[in-house]
Order: sequence, then C-alpha cells, then structure tokens
Amino acid sequence: MIKIIEAQSSMGKEYLEFLRKRAEDVQKDVNIVVEGILEDVRTRGDSAIIKYTHKFDSVFITTENLIVTVEEINNAYKIVDQDFLEAIQLAKKNVREFHENQKGKPWMITKEKGVILGQTVRGLESVGIYVPGGTAVYPSTVIMNAIPAKVAGVKNLVMVTPPLSDGSVNPHILVAADIAGVDKIYKVGGAQAIAGLAFGTETISKVDKIVGPGNIYVAMAKRSVFGHVDIDMIAGPSEILIIADEAASERFIAADLMSQAEHDVLASSMLITTSRELAEKVVQELEIQIKDMSRCEIIKESLENYGVILIVKDIREAINLANEIAPEHLEVMLKNPFDFLGDIKNAGSIFLGEYSPEPLGDYIAGPNHVLPTSGTARFFSPLSVDDFIKKASYIYYTKEALSEVADKGIVLAEVESLTAHGNSIKVRVQ
Repeated sequence: MIKIIEAQSSMGKEYLEFLRKRAEDVQKDVNIVVEGILEDVRTRGDSAIIKYTHKFDSVFITTENLIVTVEEINNAYKIVDQDFLEAIQLAKKNVREFHENQKGKPWMITKEKGVILGQTVRGLESVGIYVPGGTAVYPSTVIMNAIPAKVAGVKNLVMVTPPLSDGSVNPHILVAADIAGVDKIYKVGGAQAIAGLAFGTETISKVDKIVGPGNIYVAMAKRSVFGHVDIDMIAGPSEILIIADEAASERFIAADLMSQAEHDVLASSMLITTSRELAEKVVQELEIQIKDMSRCEIIKESLENYGVILIVKDIREAINLANEIAPEHLEVMLKNPFDFLGDIKNAGSIFLGEYSPEPLGDYIAGPNHVLPTSGTARFFSPLSVDDFIKKASYIYYTKEALSEVADKGIVLAEVESLTAHGNSIKVRVQ
C-alpha cells in the first residue's frame, strides 16, 4: 500500500524527484494525434467535429442536434432529484459569494496640469468551458468554471461536454450548467471540442478563452491552441498533501488520502508528519476504510505508486517540505493551524484544521477547485474572476503637461534609436 519514508533519507529524496518527473512525462504520440485532430477541425469544421464524435463518443450526434436544446434541459430537471438541486444551488451561492469578493474595479487618478491616468476592467466577450462527460459526472466543475466567469461579466459563456453513447448529456451536468448561467451547450468532447472552440466551425462559435479540466488529449490540445485563444492552465494528476502532528486523527487522514487517490491511478496522496506512530496508524486505517470504497482498485494502485508518508523531525521541516512540493491541495491538521498559515508559501488551496476536508473545497465551501498541480502552485493561482477579465490602461495629457516631460521622452527614444518615437512628441511641443 502506501510507503513510510524518512524525509531526509535517500528514498525520501528519490520520491520527491520521482514526483517531479511524473509531471514531465507526456507521451509524444498523444501530441501527434492531437495535432492531426486540431488541423482537421480547423480546415473541415463541423464535418470533422461529427467524425470524431462518432469515433469516440456517439454515432447519434449530427449537425442538427450538436447543440443542447431547451427541451433537453427541461427534461434533465425532471430526472435529477431534489437533494441534488438543493446541493448545487448551495454550491452556486457559496462560490458566487466567494468570487464576488475578487472583483477588480476600474480606477482613475488626476495629476498636475490636467493629466488623467486610469484603468478599465471588463469581462471577456466569449469563454468556452470544457466539462468531462461520458462515464464521468462532474457538475461541480460546471459551477467552479461558470460562476467566476459570470461574476466577471463574460457575455457569451458556452460549454462543451462529450455526449453519452445514446447522444444525450448527463442530466446533472445540464442542470448545473443551466443553474450556473451557461448560454449554450455543445455535445462534443476531446481535442475536437477544444479545436472547435479555438477556431470556430459552422455551428460552434470561436471563443476568446478556454477553461476546464480534461484528459491528456484535452490538456495537450489546450496547450497547442494557446495563442489562438487564452487558456486557464494545463492540469496534471490530482494531488493532496497533509501536514499532521501526533494529535491528528488517523481516520480523518486516511479518508482524505483516499479522496484524492480515487481520482486517478496517477494521483498522489502524501502525508508529512512528525509522528511515526501516527504514520503506522494511518496505514492500518487505510486497510480498514479502503474495503468500503467503490473505486478501491484505483485507490490501491494510486497509493502504491504515488502515495507516501514522509517522517520529519519537526513542523518547521514539514512546512519547508510542503513549500518545496507546492501541492494542489494542502491540509494542515495541526493543533493550531492558523499559527502556520503565514509560513505556507506554495499551495493551490489550503485546508485548515481537522474539520475542513479537501472535498469540502471541491464542492461546497466557495473557493475554486480548479487549482495548479505538479508544483506549479509556486507561480500559478487558483481559477478566479481575474481569469475572465481584461484590463486596459488609458492616458490623457494636456499640451502643458506634455511640454513639461517632452524632453525626457525624446531622450529615451534617441537612446533606443527610435527617432519616429521622438518625432511624435516633438511635433506636438515645437
């Protein structure tokens, strides 16, 4: 199952290196396939979209039913139960409330001699959300991507998601999209969906930005179309890191490690603790709890290949190690977790105390669950309202104000040998 290793041992250092290399291991043949799909959709539009949807998802999709209808959405409401509706409404409320606090405001300042400087803040015109489909059901992903976009003021919010084999879309995803305010839904997934959003087809409108998680083909397609459109980030396998002292509950820790391990056999679940006794109790608890998990085989493989318990001498070493790993999810199960919050430099999302499990952040608390992975929390942030806005600065100078600084601007232009730049100022003040 999961390994117990001394953090400063050679095995501990080997594990950290192994973890880093996992993120770099992208198969070249995936890129070849993806580039072919992107070019095909770019040149043939809807016909290529339909071809790949037939090949990978459903033969029932045509250009006539590629877009989800109002009737399909209404039928979805009849299928989902009331408990789900209440849960998704609460998630929407909390996520909106959290992201409302992120909204930037336009500003303007006035200076001497009539100078005015400022900045505008506007939502992007058009954004496409990718939501995994088929056997996967992630309505929470819809909420986490759509609500910040709506708060930012995005005018045209569309969604792509793979259809089921019968040509329908999972009703929970449809209801979540309707509640979140998605304007249009296309029944297409994979690299072909990314291509449709990036380049546009006869049916799919081109967008300015693509967000949302997907498999390796989706991730590589997003990377390839960056520049044609903006993207959020390239997501790697999920990961959790827990820092715990001897007082932490082994039951809680085991449950949280498994909550990430069940995502994927490549997911990494890590515990850093000062207590070897706790580490051994966690291993025992994993053996007990795993028996009741529906995805126990995935959990076992994930924990065996990428799970680890690292033993450290003190909490300071644990914090330093966590900052080095820069995990997607960081749980701080210490007696006084707020005492250490200021020391945490690198983490996608931080969960403080024993009663703030990571799945709370996945679903209902409010902060976004689209987070940087594979150590990129060193320089990336969670998905936020900022990802859906653009800013523009503006300048207004009077003739008097320009005359006062003209010589300085001309000097800099001459240093850079850009005489036309200097001339642009000169003709206004001579």
